[in-house]
This record gives sequence, C-alpha cells and structure tokens, in this order.
Amino acid sequence: MTISLGTASAAPGERDIGRLEVGQARDGSTVGLPVCVVNGVSDGKTLYVQAVSDGDELNGLGVLTRVVPQLDPASMSGTVIVVGIVNHFGFQVGKHRNPIDDTKLNRTYPGDEHGSTSERIAAATFDAAKDADLIIDLHQGSTSRMINEVRVRCGRRHRMHADCLQLAKVFGCGHVFDQKGPDGQLARVAPDEGIPTIDPELGGSVGWDETSVQKGVEGMFNVLRYYGLIEGNVDLNPQTRARGFDQYGSPVGGLIHFRKDLGDRVVAGDVLFRVTGPFGEEKARVTADSDGVFWRCRRLPQVATGEYVCSVGTDVDEY
Repeated sequence: MTISLGTASAAPGERDIGRLEVGQARDGSTVGLPVCVVNGVSDGKTLYVQAVSDGDELNGLGVLTRVVPQLDPASMSGTVIVVGIVNHFGFQVGKHRNPIDDTKLNRTYPGDEHGSTSERIAAATFDAAKDADLIIDLHQGSTSRMINEVRVRCGRRHRMHADCLQLAKVFGCGHVFDQKGPDGQLARVAPDEGIPTIDPELGGSVGWDETSVQKGVEGMFNVLRYYGLIEGNVDLNPQTRARGFDQYGSPVGGLIHFRKDLGDRVVAGDVLFRVTGPFGEEKARVTADSDGVFWRCRRLPQVATGEYVCSVGTDVDEY
C-alpha cells in the first residue's frame, strides 16, 4: 500500500521526501515541514518519528540526518514516517518557543486545525502520528547540560505505561525519567490513543553534540531492530530510572563551581556546588537533600540569587 504524508508518497519498497503544509508565513508564503516516508517491501509496524518541536533542540535532527539515509526500504518491513523539523518558526531563529505565538509547541498536542500557529502544527503532525504503532519524539535538554535519557510521560497508572517503559528500555540511553508529563506533550497525549510513545532527551547542547547524536542513532536502530522493521538482534540492558527531580537554585549571586558531574550518584548531604565571588571567596555551599543521580545543570557559571543551578534525579531504581 502506498503511504503518504504531505507531498511525500512512497509505494512498498520506496522512499520519498516532501513537505507537510501547516499554514502560511507573514509574507503569505506557504510553510511546509520537511517530511519523509520510508515504506518497506513487506507488512510490519509503523514508526512515527519527529524532531525539533523545540526550535533550539537540534540533536534529534542530527540523529535523523544519519538514520534516514541508512534505511533501505527494499529490506524493511513496515513503515517509518518522519517529520524532521516540527517547530518551523522557532528553528529559523534558533529559539525554543514558537516566536509567532510565543508558545512551547510541545504543550499544544493534540492540537487544533483552526487554532493558533502552534496548535495547527501540532494538529497536522498528530494526524500523521496517531495511526502509527510506535512514536519517538526526539528532544534534548534545551541548551543546558544534561545526561542522555528517555522520558516516559504517560504516568505510571496509565494502561500504556508498561509498553512505553519497554520502548524506553529498547532505545537504551541508560537513564529513564518516568513521571507523568505536562498537558499537551505528544508523549503524554499519544498513549491515550493506545500508542507507546517516548521522549528521548539527548543531552543538552548549543547546536549538535556528537556523543548525544550517536546515542540517539544507536537508540533508533535498537528500536527498528527490536520491533522488526529491520533485521538484527538487540541486547536489552538495565536502565537507571528516576521517578522524581529535586531542583536546586543558588542562595546567593556569584560563580558556580560544581562538585558533581552528570551521571554521578549523589548521596543526601553531598556537596553539589559551591558559589564564590569573582576572586574565589566562598559565599555558599549547596548540598543534596536526597539520594539520586546528578541529572542536569546550567551551562554558564554566573548566577543571581535564586537562579536555577542543577537537578538531581530521585526515587532511583533499575529495571
């Protein structure tokens, strides 16, 4: 059966790229998101993948530039449907939110075809995603520093939780954050349609980070193999799971000196960071409230009083 998305249309054994129209820009020109359909020669699962719903998160796009060219529809089962850049307007100016309506696009799913710019983009992409068997929404921790992890956002009481958690384990970043997400996230909404969905957060960087991009490439091929779209075996490794976050701000203004690195185990009472003045004079030390994993931290050293500094993943286990 021929599979189409926007102007991309592929018969079994074919690949095609095109554009998915989502409205018009301020000059009246058509806005089309880049899309690709890779249609295998035999029946199988449909995997929907998207990236850059936050306009400054580019590691997911880096993953797609490496994975898609390696997909051979002549040896595939099932279909891979890809939207390469969801937040068109944010991507153009390197901004996290959609500057047209000042909205975080990944809070607008399932969207509204008659709504705001972000809601219309969400509606168009969700219409493509909702017929899939699996969904991967590629993200990163914005431009702050963060470990490579996968988020399961449906909530632990959701009927699809086990399936989403398994998909996260197959992707295999090593760390999983398992907590119900905010309203309007694709990874929160799609499981309501019965579709296992994950939200890989591939590190955090300005531009592309090679280590995180490669981790995402490996994760994508793990999924493709495990769910039978391409041939090959997958070794499932235990994942370190956090089910909560403790966030820490600075009690004073100054310069941050971290005492923990990303991925380090943290014990309650450990010093997470020191704050000094411009000549190294110590002004404060901040310690961990709970055991966990050093998960995320700010990139720049300078902080004002109360400004965010870092996060520790808590309620940690392995599965």
